[in-house]
Parts: sequence; C-alpha cells; structure tokens
Amino acid sequence: MLEFLTQELREGFEAARRRAAGRKSRLRVQIGPAAYPVLRLWEDGMALDAARVPQLRGRVDVYDGGRHLYQALIVATTVDQGELICGFKRLTPAQDGPALDYCRDEGASAGLLPSS
Repeated sequence: MLEFLTQELREGFEAARRRAAGRKSRLRVQIGPAAYPVLRLWEDGMALDAARVPQLRGRVDVYDGGRHLYQALIVATTVDQGELICGFKRLTPAQDGPALDYCRDEGASAGLLPSS
C-alpha cells in the first residue's frame, strides 16, 4: 500500500512512527547527563533514533523509567532506516547492593536474635 504514496508522505509516516515508538517506550539509555529513548531492546543489542542520538561507543546505563536495569558495553553501531543499531559486547543486570566476596550458604539464618 505504501508504494502508491509519494516519497514525502512515506518519509513523513516513517518519522511519525519513530516519534510514537520513542514516546510510548519507558526504556532509555543514560550517557552521563544525557538520556535517549530506546526504540527496541533485545539480548545482544538495541535500536535508538539515529536523528536524536550521536554515535555511541563505550559503557551506558539502561533504565526502565527510574529503575536501573542494565549496564551495557556498546562496541558496534550502524544506521539502518533511521535507527541506530547498537551491538553489545556485555550486558550486565544492575544490582541493588555491592558484590559479595564469598559464597552465601543457602541454609544460613538472616540474622541472630540476642538472648534475654
């Protein structure tokens, strides 16, 4: 159906589709003080709006609203149909607490109560 439309209309529809996808997504990439909406996220990469985002490389943080989901290491980016496709070398889930230096025993108690 789109092949019957003029080139300007097709480009306008594509731009509107990208804007709508960016608005309804809560996912965003944080690079220092700047934040950019994520259009799509999959296991070894993500897609961003190429018109709004500079070429990315290095460590970024991925958020869902205010919740920190992942730390990612971006190693490759390409532009395809107005989307900046970023490939991950590493995608690590964010943790709430510090990393443990030892293995926790599954049967250990959570704490001790003082004797009265």
